Amino acid sequence: MINDIQKDASIRMGKSIDALKHEFSKIRTGRAHPSLLDQVTVSYYGTESSISQVANVAVEDSRTLTITPWEKGMVQAIEKAILKSDLGLNPATNGMVIRVPLPSLTEERRRSLVKVVKHEAENGRVAIRNIRRDANSDIQKALKEKLISEDEARSGEDKIQKLTDQFVKDVEKLLEAKEADLLSI
Repeated sequence: MINDIQKDASIRMGKSIDALKHEFSKIRTGRAHPSLLDQVTVSYYGTESSISQVANVAVEDSRTLTITPWEKGMVQAIEKAILKSDLGLNPATNGMVIRVPLPSLTEERRRSLVKVVKHEAENGRVAIRNIRRDANSDIQKALKEKLISEDEARSGEDKIQKLTDQFVKDVEKLLEAKEADLLSI
């Protein structure tokens, strides 16, 4: 019983870490990476699709992305979608190829991105603590229903706490790495 609760909590906490990594990948660090445009959608025959589904997104150099749409009619739509996004990018079209130069990050922008990263990390820690609370309440329910003893409940809560501490350390490691990445020039 306790092992099932612990296993479920571990899986859910792992998913929280994966979600945090995904959020961190959206925050750009000054280097071009195709995943920067993952959340930008474009209307493709009436359906909202990500740019990577309607075009080839590649890194030309460390500060430039190139987008080659699969259909000529998509060039304008992709360009407009990038301009409307809150990424602060200005695409330049050259026939069928859209080049997206990434401006270098100012010190002020780097500091504001660090604040955003810290906020995302705090959301990750809160999610992990919520999972701990859910697991502990499951243990308490099992105790009330006399499925486990008080010693087993106490032992289970200790295991859940150790698991929580480990995942919070993982969040801290991710935060430190992203912060260092943002602040390096």
